[in-house]
Amino acid sequence: MTWEFGAFRLDPERFELTFSSERVRVEPQVLAMLIHLVRNRNRLVSRDELAEAVWDGAAVSDASISSRIRSVRAAVGDNGVRQQVIRTIHGRGFRFLPDVSGDPPARPKVREPDVGAQPPRTGRPSIAVLPLTPLAVDAEYAILADAIPHEIIQALSRLRWLSVTARGSSFRFRQAAPDVDLAATALGVRYVLSGVIEASGGNLSVTLELTDGASAEVIWGERLTAAVEEIDDLRHRIVVHIIAALEIVVPAAEAQLALRTGAERFDAWANYHIGLRHLYRFTASDNAAARHHFECAARLDPSLARAQAGLSFTSFLDAFLRIAPDVPAAVAASRAHAERGLELDPLDPFVTFTMGRSHWLTHDLEGARQWLSRATVLNPNFAQGFYASAFTSMLLGDPKATTTELETALALSPLDPLLYGMHGVRAQMLVQQGDYPEAARWAERAASTSGAHYLIAMIAVVACGLAGEHDHASRWRREVRRRKPDASSRDYFNAFPSRDIASRSVIAAELRRHGF
Repeated sequence: MTWEFGAFRLDPERFELTFSSERVRVEPQVLAMLIHLVRNRNRLVSRDELAEAVWDGAAVSDASISSRIRSVRAAVGDNGVRQQVIRTIHGRGFRFLPDVSGDPPARPKVREPDVGAQPPRTGRPSIAVLPLTPLAVDAEYAILADAIPHEIIQALSRLRWLSVTARGSSFRFRQAAPDVDLAATALGVRYVLSGVIEASGGNLSVTLELTDGASAEVIWGERLTAAVEEIDDLRHRIVVHIIAALEIVVPAAEAQLALRTGAERFDAWANYHIGLRHLYRFTASDNAAARHHFECAARLDPSLARAQAGLSFTSFLDAFLRIAPDVPAAVAASRAHAERGLELDPLDPFVTFTMGRSHWLTHDLEGARQWLSRATVLNPNFAQGFYASAFTSMLLGDPKATTTELETALALSPLDPLLYGMHGVRAQMLVQQGDYPEAARWAERAASTSGAHYLIAMIAVVACGLAGEHDHASRWRREVRRRKPDASSRDYFNAFPSRDIASRSVIAAELRRHGF
């Protein structure tokens, strides 16, 4: 997005003003004010609105606003007498006058106490990662104030659902106490990640905050500490924590805001995020609601690969949980939507993940492993990709790979919505290895985790029964019947088509003993 007027070119995303291709040096506040005036050039902009947009509504004198207006005029070759670029309407505000080519002006960013009254945020979520502020850090470690955010930007750039501002733009906000709201306004992003790095007693600590640019609300925070000799581990942990947090926090925030603005204002991405909100509840009604929103997203934006991935996921659940009246049709739909998603974006790890999962439904475990491996190559911080790979390794009877992939998934996302599945895979692997007491411990932990469905409770029935914990097994059998009265061993083996023949016989016998 760029705007051109005369020989000037204003690029709000790069946070840059040029004249005849030469960069014009201006202070960040001055450039933010110019961006706001150009963005809202079709109307009068009041002094109060400028204070809100540029100074975050903080108390600011008329003299300060007038000083910045003079600096804006100087940057674009205007002055208070000629006023050919910015006209002052005394007592009311300012107007940007020249004709501008480029994208149409956006609505003004003015905070209201009622979020529902605000214009809806549309399109893909966006984020800027600011340099860290160093506090009492030796010169040899001060470089981490730039290096860590740079690594975060590189990792976030792999997330196809999130737009990440380039370092060249976000690193312009290098201040002792960066103005997060100014950065959000100037860079045109919804979220800003900022923080500090400090040294104390031989340790380095990094404190991070994720701020919603529209509400100025901190929606996530984390503090990580390590000894100075463990800097590399600290850097890795920071990136992992950021990716895991954003995969959960941002979609939830996007869905919540969309719901408060009203269904008639949902765009494709709003529908997608609301679909995700339902997707991980694993009930027939929520799966249907998720499908509805993914279908709306696909209709509003036929090029949105993630809408197809969401539809593949809902079809997968229809088949995996046997909640669809026509399971073969659900299996086919899961594959078809994944294929369409890959046509639209072959580099999206979530789309690739859904393709891998669709291969489970046809018991093509080798095909599943290849697609899931590709998903984790595309995004090495993709926790669900590692979980699905662990599931596949368990079915193939590879305990070493199962353990490694599960530990990676848990390290990446300890609060993942598929956490019950991670524990369930571990329990199933332990059953196959004959370690029934440990299998029972993990199975009960899995079945007690939020989101766990009836198949996870069936693992608990098997593991507890084989471990001799018959009261526990009976309790989980009743839970299975409550959730799915017609559950059977066929459902179990369709979901977990293990290649370990010996353990399959043991599991089948235990299921029969409990009436499945």
